[in-house]
Amino acid sequence: MSRFIPFDRSQPYLLPPDLKSWLPADDMAHFIVAAIERVPMSAFCVPARTGGKAQYHPRLMLALLIFSYANGLFSSRRIERATYRDIGVRFVAANLHPDHDTIATFRRTNRTAIEAAFAQVLLLARETGLLRLGVVSIDGTKIDADASKYRSVRYDRIKALREQLAVDIAQLMEQAERADATDSDPQALPEELARRETLKAKLDEACARLEADAKAQAEAARPAYEKKKAAYDAKTGRRGRAPKPPDEEPPPERQISLTDPDSRLMRRSDAHEFRQAYNAQAVVCAEGSQLIVTTDVVATSADAPSFAGTVLSMENTIGLPETVLADTGYASWQAVRELQEKDIDPLVAIGRPCARRPYDFRPPPEDREPRRITEPWRLAMKTRLETTQARDLYRLRKQTVEPVFGIIKSVMGFRRFSLRSLAKVTTEWTLVALAYNCKRMARLQAA
Repeated sequence: MSRFIPFDRSQPYLLPPDLKSWLPADDMAHFIVAAIERVPMSAFCVPARTGGKAQYHPRLMLALLIFSYANGLFSSRRIERATYRDIGVRFVAANLHPDHDTIATFRRTNRTAIEAAFAQVLLLARETGLLRLGVVSIDGTKIDADASKYRSVRYDRIKALREQLAVDIAQLMEQAERADATDSDPQALPEELARRETLKAKLDEACARLEADAKAQAEAARPAYEKKKAAYDAKTGRRGRAPKPPDEEPPPERQISLTDPDSRLMRRSDAHEFRQAYNAQAVVCAEGSQLIVTTDVVATSADAPSFAGTVLSMENTIGLPETVLADTGYASWQAVRELQEKDIDPLVAIGRPCARRPYDFRPPPEDREPRRITEPWRLAMKTRLETTQARDLYRLRKQTVEPVFGIIKSVMGFRRFSLRSLAKVTTEWTLVALAYNCKRMARLQAA
């Protein structure tokens, strides 16, 4: 008698008639399918067709994207393969197999539907009592852009390359004319000429973008300059140095990527390398659920400029929180004032506390003179954080928002955007947060 269970790969009906019976009752796929049914059809971008092959249902496509992202499948080609190989993906896709081009197109063109699904999942969490909007934490993380940092060019280098390419293109045009006259291999030079013209067009576009950004920044800074200039002109006697007008030309060291112009060279800290990346923001519920309640993506390494805008974006979806916990990178008086005007209590760290373990393996850092704090709001915030109640509340920040980024990067495996441009990566980051929320809610309901 054999000690092994017999098997036969040629046996028919290996799969049950209903794929649902192969999935556990608490599987995340059931929750995603039910949640997407709440998204109105008006939120989807469905191209009008008068004939030809029928389209895939947009709810099916959105559920397929969310389930795939939650399981670490971000490439449209990998998602297409999973519709044949993965039981969960096959169930969500209803045994259909959209090709990778259809999946990629749907992801690019349905930002409104992804945002609507994100809001519906949060509302569902609120209805079931899993989400409470009292205290939230905010933080940002650097996510690599779909671009190489070696394709980033300085403004002064762009101008030099444009001049060099203009000369090379002129010489190639002369060689092409001579080749046409002698009938010798007329296909070689035009191809080489096209490559240089394509590169010059990219450099022209990058240069125009840098100059437009510099001009916009100069226009934004002009009112402050006019105010300083008027105050300077009103002085008498020794008046000091006159204020400098804003420069409309980009500085020579300003860089731009030829692959994804919206991305920027960033690094996590002085100890890390520069990467071509975006700064992905997330606001996380700090009252137990650890759900992401809103997201944003900015093209700056600084967190403070987007602080108030990211939190206040919740007003039109699930409502505003009572308290926001943020680290010292968000310390901005303008943002704190905007939040307080909306009856939101921001608790922002002032300075960088260096909490060390009793037996740390590293040598203690050199003693430095602490930074002198003079601004009244910083002094008030620092005094408040020294109280036991505020200190205990602020401890929730580190144990709520930072684990979320760890799960997204290490468990789900999302470390690089698949799309390009700020608008598209914002949509993709919302999709990642939506997939994380579905994964988290399925676990909370099963607990």
